[in-house]
Amino acid sequence: MNDLRQLRHFVALAEQGHFARAAEAVHLSQPALSRSIQALENGLGCRLVDRHSRGISLTAHGRLVLEHARRLLAGSRALSNAVSQLGNLASGELRLGAGPYPAARLVPRALGAFARQHPGVHLQLLIDNWQQLHERLLNGEVELFIADCRELQGDPQLRVEALPSYPGVLFCHPRHPLLQRRQLQPQDLLDYPLAGTQLPTQVAEMLSRISGREQPLSIACDNFMVLKELVSDSTALSMAPWDVVAQDIAAGRLALLPLQLPEQAAHSAYGIVSRAGHSLSPAAQRLCELLREQATQTDLPAPPGDLANEA
Repeated sequence: MNDLRQLRHFVALAEQGHFARAAEAVHLSQPALSRSIQALENGLGCRLVDRHSRGISLTAHGRLVLEHARRLLAGSRALSNAVSQLGNLASGELRLGAGPYPAARLVPRALGAFARQHPGVHLQLLIDNWQQLHERLLNGEVELFIADCRELQGDPQLRVEALPSYPGVLFCHPRHPLLQRRQLQPQDLLDYPLAGTQLPTQVAEMLSRISGREQPLSIACDNFMVLKELVSDSTALSMAPWDVVAQDIAAGRLALLPLQLPEQAAHSAYGIVSRAGHSLSPAAQRLCELLREQATQTDLPAPPGDLANEA
């Protein structure tokens, strides 16, 4: 069996694409990293990288080894965490992911409670869209993630736990011209750019039908804090679950558009996603408990009008 250190060095080289940058990332000299990669190639009996003036590229063997190396390293981290956290949560680490909407409120609240209770555990949060988080979970880069799970239900590789949903709303600048119209129609939205995060397929298809546009979003961004700032400073429109805009709307920083979203986008679909058949570390189990607690908190302003009946 090859040394896990060699696999770590190889993964760093594959990710950095250059010996000098990879050596710096793993705190080795470049000659020492080269010797480690050569030893791994000799042990496996194949060439893993092609060296050229711009850096390196992976061979077919290299791509295969990279896939397995990531899984082995993730398994090693999981074992180390399980042992260090057995009986207490005084050390170890937890790597998790979050979609843009859960990352705006739910996840920070749960992580804050976790950090207060278990300050010795190192937390690493990756924020991305649900597609990239799915890939990172299967690659072993994160132990679990919290995101829109509409597209993930029924996947045999995953364990998906749905969390309570919130109504979906359209929002805009408090002095947006559309707020002056008496009876707002869906086609009225087409005069303004629609900004949003990576959309689930069914939501994207629904918006395409309404707008007649192949790409329904004029501005795509997976950072929801950026989206809120954009909307508050322009005529762009956006949509989100009620929980992540409720405080801004109550404070007058944003305003609701009085238009009901179609069924596919009328509610959130947050879920805790992990790998089926893989037990969670004690730290991950505790975080899941805190996420469930935070998801049922009732300290949000009530949604206005008919939205309150959909929550």
